[in-house]
Amino acid sequence: MIGQKNSARMVWKGEGLNFHGSVGSGYTFDVSGDADKNGGGAMELLLASAAGCTAIDVVLILQKQRQKVTGVEVEAAGVRAAEHPKVYTDVEFVYIVRGEDIDPQAVERAISLSEEKYCSASKMFEQAGVVISSSYRIEFSD
Repeated sequence: MIGQKNSARMVWKGEGLNFHGSVGSGYTFDVSGDADKNGGGAMELLLASAAGCTAIDVVLILQKQRQKVTGVEVEAAGVRAAEHPKVYTDVEFVYIVRGEDIDPQAVERAISLSEEKYCSASKMFEQAGVVISSSYRIEFSD
């Protein structure tokens, strides 16, 4: 059985290491080998994709748990190997959950379900041997 098929395209802009990318959904973005104002670096975008993937999961799970969530942020920091191909060796996710009467156990369960079951991007990191760690904090609304 074949799963969902995704697509992406990168087109060199003709100068430096600057590319314009698009994905099958129609979203476009810029990538730069220099990771500067011309575009994010490819490895930065991998990290951002994993953070986005787990953030989506956590919001959906907390909403299903009827938590009064008003905001979720995921900060991701990755450490890369010193030698080529300079893959990520360690990635840390910090979850910031905002809301009213948020249950810490619900947050822990949402993060655990995302990391262990639902987030394909962080699972790819894990299966590649990346050590993943996470922490969270809750900021209660007044």
